Amino acid sequence: MIISVTRALVLIDLMPRIIALDLAPHTGAEVLDRCRRLAAAFRAAGEPVVQVRVERPGVAEQPPGSDFAEDLVAPGDILVVKRTVGAFHGTDLDEHLRRRGVDIVVLAGLVTTMGVESTARAASDHGYELEFVADAMSGFAADEHEFAISRIFPRFGTVRGTADYR
Repeated sequence: MIISVTRALVLIDLMPRIIALDLAPHTGAEVLDRCRRLAAAFRAAGEPVVQVRVERPGVAEQPPGSDFAEDLVAPGDILVVKRTVGAFHGTDLDEHLRRRGVDIVVLAGLVTTMGVESTARAASDHGYELEFVADAMSGFAADEHEFAISRIFPRFGTVRGTADYR
């Protein structure tokens, strides 16, 4: 019997207003560039790309820069709008992944210790295997990011780099 393993790339909060924050160790622009390359590699391999963005609940209008970054979303991408820190609670992300037979969630985006980590913990709770693209995410401070990728994420899955997804 052949067991098919399907990966999905889940990109967190790549929105102009978050990309513009003072982030470390990578700038938002560097993370965006790497995430665009990751998305292209996944699409070329026929693997799903999920774009997640956050909306503030209970406000009439979202702050400027709340849409996806320019040239990020492509036809066929799965779009998820979250209203909490993580991308699973109150969204249809799990349904999209299960419908496509996804076993492995590959995470990248912003911010390492917020949206990415919260989504990772929930993905683990949902039974997904996890991969983290360390150089395609960044934090509010370099030491927070480094702690997450060296101490927290290895307990949930495998930490890799953008170059591993060519």
